[in-house]
Amino acid sequence: MSNKPTILVTGGAGYIGSHTVVSLMEEGYDVVIIDNLTNSKESVLKKIKKIVGDTPTFYNCDIRNSKKLDFILASHDITAVMHFAGLKSIKDSINNPNLYFHNNVSGTITLLESMKKKGIKKIVFSSTASVYGEKNISPIAESDVIDCKNNYALTKHSVEKILEYEKKTDSKWGVVILRYFNPIGAHPSGIIGEDSNNASNLMPHILNVASKHQKFLEVYGSDYLTKDGTAIRDYIHIMDLADGHIAALNYLLSFDDFTVFNLGTGNGVSVVDLVNAFEEANSIQIPFKYLPRRRGDAQEIYANVELAKDKLGWTSKKTLENMCLDSWKWKSLNI
Repeated sequence: MSNKPTILVTGGAGYIGSHTVVSLMEEGYDVVIIDNLTNSKESVLKKIKKIVGDTPTFYNCDIRNSKKLDFILASHDITAVMHFAGLKSIKDSINNPNLYFHNNVSGTITLLESMKKKGIKKIVFSSTASVYGEKNISPIAESDVIDCKNNYALTKHSVEKILEYEKKTDSKWGVVILRYFNPIGAHPSGIIGEDSNNASNLMPHILNVASKHQKFLEVYGSDYLTKDGTAIRDYIHIMDLADGHIAALNYLLSFDDFTVFNLGTGNGVSVVDLVNAFEEANSIQIPFKYLPRRRGDAQEIYANVELAKDKLGWTSKKTLENMCLDSWKWKSLNI
């Protein structure tokens, strides 16, 4: 047993959740995971043990299941919650809006009700830079315009507002909202990584081409007003993102605040930049072809990260080369 608090991690078997669990356990926190395994696999628990030498407590539980949530929270002395659980495909959210609102928003309300029964009032929420939409000029700050262009972003912002009102209603709440930009990469061991075919994520498709599961990469848009005509995003290494959660948790345990932070590198990287970096890092050619722009894709989005630097003492450390090397190491060990 650790002398540090116990943290409940919803969606802790997923891509971002599992890497954050590794960082939490390496920092000495006790971790309880709940995950309904919709977008994850229970086998990740053995992989976490392989990295850190211990297995987190795990419950197969949907956050909408209030009775099971109540039981889990009654069985452990939870100090804070890291809330990752949620559906996350932009395309799917457009086709199935009710599913996304029921899971992401109603599920969070159920989670908060169970937390309140146990007097747990500290939460780190996994949000997204998708809430900024297309109206802002990069680098985008936390105070910039919210412009949700799809149901996924709208569910995330809805939860942000629910948490804001919880804080306004009860000052004892401590809430940290983390708006991620574009997480890529894997644990340096190659043991865990992004086991996803999410159509909106670029790196899994680069990895599929590198491993010969796709013939070529589809690049949407070659006529943006950027240096090479392709869209620009802010790619952040998954372990830097996990470290950002540790910094957010440490902040949360010290202050009963409501604060929103961007987690990114603050650097804009084009699709062609990322392909070139992957090719150079791994000596693998990634053939690609251009397709028309996708509706709703913004030209350029990258973060202003000064607030996280100032308040959390956190900045990203890993390079684009690190992201490409670690991504391919994971893929090559898990083909």
